[in-house]
Amino acid sequence: MNRIGKLRAGGFKGCALFDDSKNIYYLTGFSGEGSLLVTDEDAVLITDFRYVEQCERQAPDCILEQVSKDRTRVNILKEYLDKSGVNELSIETNVLTVDQYDSLKEGLAGITLSKMPSAVQQMRMVKDESEIACLKKAAKISCEAFEALLKQLRPGMTEKYACALLEYEMRIRGSEGLAFDTIVASGVNGSLPHAVPSDKLLREGELITFDFGAKAGGYCADITRTVAMGAISNELHQIYDAVYSAHMLALNEVKPGVNARNLDALARDYLEKLYPGAFGHSLGHGVGLYIHETPNVSFRSDAVLEPGHVITIEPGVYIKGLGGCRIEDTVIVTESGFEDPFTVSKQLIVV
Repeated sequence: MNRIGKLRAGGFKGCALFDDSKNIYYLTGFSGEGSLLVTDEDAVLITDFRYVEQCERQAPDCILEQVSKDRTRVNILKEYLDKSGVNELSIETNVLTVDQYDSLKEGLAGITLSKMPSAVQQMRMVKDESEIACLKKAAKISCEAFEALLKQLRPGMTEKYACALLEYEMRIRGSEGLAFDTIVASGVNGSLPHAVPSDKLLREGELITFDFGAKAGGYCADITRTVAMGAISNELHQIYDAVYSAHMLALNEVKPGVNARNLDALARDYLEKLYPGAFGHSLGHGVGLYIHETPNVSFRSDAVLEPGHVITIEPGVYIKGLGGCRIEDTVIVTESGFEDPFTVSKQLIVV
């Protein structure tokens, strides 16, 4: 069953307008710009001249409608809504601008605009075999690229240069792009969880955190490794060992039926005893077409893991003026536990 058919079979009724490019890609395979209207009878992709052929290739089962100066998106929507005889349209309120909303409201007079149900998000949370294959490919590219980078790292190299090398290594191995902006944080910059690569030089005796990911088939990889540039102090060793232990403590409990909040608590409670207040972000998050998806793995989460969920486990310790450490893998929840497709060692790597 195709995904639009699965959406309808799951009880989604009425008409829905999708403008989130990831949802459109998930439902149809079309990766260009446009909108998707789903009614009880039709699936209509609305796009412009630039993407017509691409739409025909990627989504041949959808009706293609091309906008023009005489036939706007709202005109096309009104035609199909009148045909369906509906008086309500579900919209993605998280992606529409105010101007776009006002245009719909004005052009679809008599049609109630309502917030989109979370049916597609619920579908996307559980990955199928084709999605998992893409995630594994992205993980493989990421690991091979990082292994290649390790052979090139040298003291005196800037964070920006190391970042460029890593991104290059991912690209030449087939990455479609970056899953997110690559983080390279060395020395004192390691205390910044989302540090931006800078002109700071890599130096002996420092930890360097790399947070990065390739993309394959539209799906993201997310991995973090913290490596040592030469010999490091006992203090930095202890930080690394603590983060590694917290990571493994939570990782080994990943399985169906586990509440995501409890995973967060395992790692958080462990690190809080050793480094109070130094682990301030969530333990993890879902990964898919977006780098941050549901289910969340945090102290606020009510999610219960099930097979097909793809989540990160990424504890960290961040100490101002000293540096930091984070270790992360993206893992796939299976029927009996989890699968970790990342092969780069989580033991401290010294370069």
